[in-house]
Amino acid sequence: MEIDFSYGNTGLKITIADTFKTTVFRAGENPSLEDPVNFILAKLDHPMNSQPLHQLLDKKLKNNQDGEIIILIDDHTRPISSKLFLDALSKVFLSKNIEDEWVKILVSTGLHRNPSPIELKRMLGDEHIDRFDIIYHNAHNELELDLVGSTPSGNKIYLNSHYVQANFRIVTGYVEPHFFSGYSGGRKAVVPGIAGRSTILYNHSAANIDSPFARFGVLEKNKLHEEMIEATRLLKPEFCINGVVNRNHDLTHVAAGNIFAVHNHLVHIQQNDCFRQIPHKYDIVICGNGGYPSDLNLYQSVKSMAIGELACKIGGVIITANECRDGVGQDSFNSLINSGKSPKAIYENALKGEIKIPDVWQIQVMARILMRHSVYVVSSMKESDLGNTGLKYAQTVEDALEYGLRELGKKASDISVLVLPDGHLVLPRNS
Repeated sequence: MEIDFSYGNTGLKITIADTFKTTVFRAGENPSLEDPVNFILAKLDHPMNSQPLHQLLDKKLKNNQDGEIIILIDDHTRPISSKLFLDALSKVFLSKNIEDEWVKILVSTGLHRNPSPIELKRMLGDEHIDRFDIIYHNAHNELELDLVGSTPSGNKIYLNSHYVQANFRIVTGYVEPHFFSGYSGGRKAVVPGIAGRSTILYNHSAANIDSPFARFGVLEKNKLHEEMIEATRLLKPEFCINGVVNRNHDLTHVAAGNIFAVHNHLVHIQQNDCFRQIPHKYDIVICGNGGYPSDLNLYQSVKSMAIGELACKIGGVIITANECRDGVGQDSFNSLINSGKSPKAIYENALKGEIKIPDVWQIQVMARILMRHSVYVVSSMKESDLGNTGLKYAQTVEDALEYGLRELGKKASDISVLVLPDGHLVLPRNS
């Protein structure tokens, strides 16, 4: 069996012998919007639980023409271009005689690095780069953060001062299942997107990550999600535009208006589209992040390991195929995967609060998976790049299948294999 697998920009063709008992879950053929800019404009005129954007702008800017309009956009690790949102917003601004210098674009980097010029061009397009001031959030710079209040759990919410001091705030992004926040999008652009380091660390605490409710598609009793909602309510944006994308990273749905209504609406769509019931757990699961830019580095690839975890038997094998053109990713994550500690020791140290650096949540999730499964990484990285905490190297998916077969000690005809070629677009559910 030959399978097209999303990987980098080019994809992979992987071959699985017919002797394996193989199941493949592909994403549905969700069609791209034919005229996305005009579709978005229609949503701006007919929003959810909100007045139309042009009316809100009239009201807000009538008495304060000097105030900034801040637009939050996703960073370079997300598979959506913000260009189409900005194309639509620019038309509204033009109709309202809003000058370009009144508008600032704030990249919600969280604790990620800033995008490169090439990545920024993919995200925005030349026109918007030339027209608008672009600000990169820096979670570490206290001079660029303002305290807006505290959540009931005691988290002090520090947000980017440009967002706090703006006269009008617009949040953009996309919604898909997320491996510990339940779903991306909506409130996640605020926390962790433009939050201070201490706020993010508190929200992404080891105890919160340890919860069985901090999983793909789970919002109820998910403390990370609940606190993100509370933090966003402290300084709610005036308007939100979010979308859903298909395997080509084209928009298939858009909603606009009240940030919570928008997010809930798109979550409902994803609940119906993304999850596929499985009859049993599998010996081997082959999965990835869905190609570039989601498979940019090893740090992001932990998400695909968590996809594999959903369907893999305890003691089974997860094969994760991600290009990782950016290598390991975060420096702190690199130090953690080279600590020489066992997955069990890493997990326990995280829970005890003994690992205090950013990205502890990523290594915590990875350690949880490694305690129960073998994980083979297929990527452009060298074997030495994978550190010494349990990740295993394979040059190809076919090699990893052979290694997994030997490890399980069974005949291929007795091995059940699940292939998930489209990243987060199709997720297994066993209940």
